[in-house]
Amino acid sequence: MKDIVALHNAEYEVPPDVVASAPAVVKLLGEQLESSDGLVLAAALSFDVRVAISSRKDSSLRFFAADLGERKRTSLGNLKFKREDRWANYTKCILDTVFREGAQPRGLNITISGDIPMGVGLASSTALSLASALAVKEMFGLPYKADELAELLRRAELSFLGKVSPLYDSLTGALATPNSISIVDLRSGRRRALPFVDGDYLVVLTDSKVPRFSVEAELRQREEDCKKCLGLVSKGSKKTLRDLGPDEVDELMGVLPESVRRRCLHVVEEHARVLEAEDCLAKGDAPGFGRVINKSHASLRNLYEVSCPETDWLAKRATEIDGVLCSRLTGKGFGGCTVSIMSREALEEYRKRLEDYERIFGFRAAIHEAEIAGGFHLVE
Repeated sequence: MKDIVALHNAEYEVPPDVVASAPAVVKLLGEQLESSDGLVLAAALSFDVRVAISSRKDSSLRFFAADLGERKRTSLGNLKFKREDRWANYTKCILDTVFREGAQPRGLNITISGDIPMGVGLASSTALSLASALAVKEMFGLPYKADELAELLRRAELSFLGKVSPLYDSLTGALATPNSISIVDLRSGRRRALPFVDGDYLVVLTDSKVPRFSVEAELRQREEDCKKCLGLVSKGSKKTLRDLGPDEVDELMGVLPESVRRRCLHVVEEHARVLEAEDCLAKGDAPGFGRVINKSHASLRNLYEVSCPETDWLAKRATEIDGVLCSRLTGKGFGGCTVSIMSREALEEYRKRLEDYERIFGFRAAIHEAEIAGGFHLVE
């Protein structure tokens, strides 16, 4: 990554007063459980977004996205959402909220730089908001704790952008500790930490480069299918799919269309898989943990039906290699990205197999290597 201090200095002719970093977040299990009050297993990665801030003597707010070579500007009196400001809105929403909540407004120079791969579901916009929140906290001497900043981010995004980052992204990005991964309970709104598997493992993300169309409509259909299933089983109670067992879903065989029942079954079993993965990690059972992740990919393929031949091929070929613990589709699906956990020694063989992928499918997959990392922090 480029030196953000040098970039800021070159742009504004003053060094930053504060620099903050927030990590990418990858989902390993459970991202389809958001509407079911489920559990999500997520990890912070060594990719990050950095935000540098210095004071100005006037009321201007200047924004510089160094990696894009783009600049935006506004003033304290005109701090509002603008569609054309795109990336700058994620920092503007933090400023808008802290100023409304009592911080004394003043002009600022802001530089943004990062190395999070785009378009592969690593919560880059959440990282930008979190890094902005931590930098602004430090800049203005605000008393927020880490979990309070994660909550501030959600308030800011809702009021300014009209949408919020998923809770598992914001809590993991803020609270993760080195060499640990997170379970975020979407019912209680809390996160708990688990030790990552022992060994010199890499997290390898493979972008299939498969074009995706109508993904949001497909995902909404799956949520509607799960609501139908829940309505028949819960019979007016306050249960969610998290509270059901596979046997209860099996009883709907012949009552619901089979595709609807299967999608509901994925959600129910995925919740159980998160708990199984937690148990494996607590025991230091790396092979058992890998098997749980692999079972999740099979369920995404066979039950929830969000995989495709390209990502199935990537996951299967990865797990055939010695030293690969597991491989699974991550994110929305219908193309997109796989996440594999493998030893450094296995990476070379995996790269060789991707030559066959391009020959078979016509897409050149992109690999991004990372390590498990901690949450947001100030940069010295």
